[in-house]
Amino acid sequence: MVVNTIMVRINDIPAKSGDSPAGMGFAVSAYFLWGFLPLYMKALSHVPAAEVVAHRVIWSIPIAGLVLIFLGRTKDIKEALTSPKMLAMGCVTAALISINWGIYVWAINTGHALDAALGYYINPLFSVFMGFALLNERLTRMQWAAIALAFAAVVVLTVDSGRVPLAAIGLTVSWGFYAFFKKSLPIGPNQGFLLEVLILSIPALAYWGYATGTGSSHFTTDTLLLLGCGVVTSVPLMLYANGAKRLRLTTIAILQYIAPTMIFLVAVFVFGEPFGRARGIAFPMIWAALALYTYSMVRNRGK
Repeated sequence: MVVNTIMVRINDIPAKSGDSPAGMGFAVSAYFLWGFLPLYMKALSHVPAAEVVAHRVIWSIPIAGLVLIFLGRTKDIKEALTSPKMLAMGCVTAALISINWGIYVWAINTGHALDAALGYYINPLFSVFMGFALLNERLTRMQWAAIALAFAAVVVLTVDSGRVPLAAIGLTVSWGFYAFFKKSLPIGPNQGFLLEVLILSIPALAYWGYATGTGSSHFTTDTLLLLGCGVVTSVPLMLYANGAKRLRLTTIAILQYIAPTMIFLVAVFVFGEPFGRARGIAFPMIWAALALYTYSMVRNRGK
């Protein structure tokens, strides 16, 4: 499934205005894989988040590289690596995605999976707000109401716990800006991902070398799990990128709720994280906000 699915010559297929069954398959597969990812990361809860991220980077390189070789797109990477402007933009997106991965791994492994779910639920609303703040896009009343509800939900959680849910906000902001800058990267999604992990490979290999030299590396005891980080990292990202190219924006906007919903269910029913009164108030507020946002998008699509 992995090899046959991601090695489709997507880059040679023009974007369509409607949804395609293949696009739906790619996107749904990506979101389901992301939904189950906490189970994999939990198995690595004894490994420092920085080490997990380093191996996510290192072992994604051969997979992404093989895909581009099959697609015949290695020339794009060569051009990107020799372009100072492209490298600078790649460094920005690489830094943002590494921050996102680090927060995510830390959240799952320290009993904050519900915060991870919250962060990814809020993300589409944050992206809408970014469009208003950075691109002067006009928002509808429903979109403003959705953003207000999400903000109020964060306030409820902050007041109840006495602290801002930094993990959730960190995931929202890092992924939101990653997606924003990713759009400005003049390279295909698969090529862009390989460029990012190649850039990140320098600090990742340095960290691995340091951990090995100090005897703190877990690679010898958790070899297969750490090697698998490349698969669980690269495959969903490339599936998503290829699926998004074949689907309408509103379809992607609705499908993106699959992953945080699965993370939410895993956090509560598998990891046994407490779902107290504050979360019982805040999460329905977030769901109501997302319902307003989705209805607004669907209604505007029909105009």
